[in-house]
Amino acid sequence: MATARAEPGSRPAGGARFFCTAGRGLEPFLMREVRARLAATQVEYISGKVFFTTCSDLNMLKKLKSAERLFLLIKKQFPFTASSLSKGKILNEVQQLVNDDPGSWLDAISTWKNLLELDVNGEELSQRVANPLKRKVGENESIIAKKLKTEEMQKIEENNRECQLEEQTEEDALEQRGSTAGGDKLEKEDTQKEAEKAADTHSQKDLTFRVSCRCSGTIGKVFTAQEVGRIIGIALMKQFGWKADLRNPNLEIFVHLNDIYTVAGIPVFRVPLASRTYIRTAGLRSTIAWAMASLAEIKVGTFVLDPMCGLGTILLEAAKEWPDGYYVGADVSDSQLLGACDNLKAAGLNDKIELLKVSVIELPLPSESVDIIISDIPFGKKFKLGKDIKIILQEMERVLRVGGIIVLLLSQDHHRLLTDCGGSYVPLDSKGSHTDEPAVKKCLNPDKKTALSEKVTSSREAGNQECSDKMLPFGSLVPGKCYEVSLGKTNAFICKYKKSSPSGL
Repeated sequence: MATARAEPGSRPAGGARFFCTAGRGLEPFLMREVRARLAATQVEYISGKVFFTTCSDLNMLKKLKSAERLFLLIKKQFPFTASSLSKGKILNEVQQLVNDDPGSWLDAISTWKNLLELDVNGEELSQRVANPLKRKVGENESIIAKKLKTEEMQKIEENNRECQLEEQTEEDALEQRGSTAGGDKLEKEDTQKEAEKAADTHSQKDLTFRVSCRCSGTIGKVFTAQEVGRIIGIALMKQFGWKADLRNPNLEIFVHLNDIYTVAGIPVFRVPLASRTYIRTAGLRSTIAWAMASLAEIKVGTFVLDPMCGLGTILLEAAKEWPDGYYVGADVSDSQLLGACDNLKAAGLNDKIELLKVSVIELPLPSESVDIIISDIPFGKKFKLGKDIKIILQEMERVLRVGGIIVLLLSQDHHRLLTDCGGSYVPLDSKGSHTDEPAVKKCLNPDKKTALSEKVTSSREAGNQECSDKMLPFGSLVPGKCYEVSLGKTNAFICKYKKSSPSGL
């Protein structure tokens, strides 16, 4: 993974502060990625979000693979105490999010403008800025909520219903407005439209905006996202003279309020980072697939096998990031292989990845011939593997060379079965300690001033280290690190194993 090296003059001076949303459990992967790919500093996390500072340009930022969406940070502070204040006082506090520190908003807009001006490659962007510091206080206050068209109201109500779901993953909440991955031709057309809009925007006197708000936890039970968004919108109009435009704004403001933090930011790209233009038919979520591949230590000439490849998402993510490996996918389903073949062609990787129709329990490969195995073990109503998981893993163990690595996505039942077979093993999860991070901090430190940032410690730490001294779940495979990740409605486990000795010994 290449570290960011932007062209001279193409970086925001001194670095800019960003945050990415991530599926729960993927925070440690994203933290490692921003450090390696963007040379990021001040990397911190809260559940579902990773904060960092980088000098990287938009071209490098768009290469992030484990993130859902990218935002330029405006403000991060402690939560509003909805349980102890009246509704009026809380709404006043919400208004102070803008009024108490207008400089942070203007600084963020200035940084955002610089980023867009430095985007010499015509990347697809979510918004373009126009003269944000010109103020016309008061004349635009009546714009919000007075002339909303029916379809706009429906859009807001739909988003608000989603915002009330307390424990949903960030990707579910943020993707509704973003477009899905399309072909290169469509992306170029959208980019051209954005460029035309940018030229028009620069001639305007006032910035247009809309506020997208998420409310969860206690405050979500007291207020709707629409109420909070309206208060913030009016405060922005009074403070800066901006105009509200729910249909086609120059600027979108994202605000998330819950019991742990209050965060405000500007979406950098219209299309979520997690939407891959090179995947025609989606299977496993691309961020999960990339995270699995990142654990596999793929090197030049490495033989990588996915013996239950499905639509080929894992192999696609691996081959895109590490193109010098040799990739083979296998599956018994004709429909899955046809879908995988279509994906390979769409990604231009049909000459990089070979597909085979074979059973995972009868792989036509010599013993100890594979360097790395990465696979999503199927589960759910359509797949009833039960105790067959042991047979499957024994065949994987047979074809894996000594020192080779297996990375698996396991259901809770499969993980429990292997844990029962191989002794106690406590995985990492999105709320626990990430011991592979050298300086992980819980990011409850708004504006980097207070002492709420702290290194997370837990009784789980010992169980989260490399498990060379643990009982083997079967044969010669030694369990390594394990991460509990969210798949939306359920959780699963990304588990890493390493073969310590020849099979059967």
